[in-house]
Amino acid sequence: MANLSLYNIKGEEVGKVEISDILLKEKVNKQLLFDAVQSYLANQRAGTAATKTRGEVRGGGRKPWRQKGTGRARAGTIRSPLWKGGGVVFGPHPRDYSFSIGKKAKKKAIKGAFLLKMREGKVKVIDSLPMSTPKTKEMSEYLKNIKTAKSALIVTSDVDNYKNIYLSARNIPGVFAQRIDYVTVYELLKYDELILTKAAFDRFKEVFGNETSQ
Repeated sequence: MANLSLYNIKGEEVGKVEISDILLKEKVNKQLLFDAVQSYLANQRAGTAATKTRGEVRGGGRKPWRQKGTGRARAGTIRSPLWKGGGVVFGPHPRDYSFSIGKKAKKKAIKGAFLLKMREGKVKVIDSLPMSTPKTKEMSEYLKNIKTAKSALIVTSDVDNYKNIYLSARNIPGVFAQRIDYVTVYELLKYDELILTKAAFDRFKEVFGNETSQ
């Protein structure tokens, strides 16, 4: 079994947490991580860009001049794409950019992102984050005590006081808080360091600890 140090909010080591060597040595599928990140980013796109075709632009219902005898080119509508103020040819229209990967693939990608951070030594486990009320100053002090990197993701569990933790962290540049059941591969890879509460770390082992790579 591999051990990770367990810290308190003062930055003092108060114990160890164990994680299986077999789990840590599992192969990480980087293509799967890429697919998961691409899926997340695609799902964030609004897809609301829009242009009007000649049939959608207001006006232009009357033929601007007769077909022959004027010396000018034939024209049927002033809303032709050739005219100023006319329609747009092959312009963008509202669309859905989202795509998804399978549930098993998504779960495996999240597991791989966690393991990648652990292998790089960028995971810290703290016993708890006692935030009774949202206090950015207190959160900053806690992170300073455990010598957190400038870019950090705080991962909590459902039993932790997530709302106060989130509100305390959101005004700190480069810091974000997320519940472990809602964390994404993009978030895990975006931030330099992961700060897991003991309850979140136990939840990770509960979900992934008994699984083996296929």
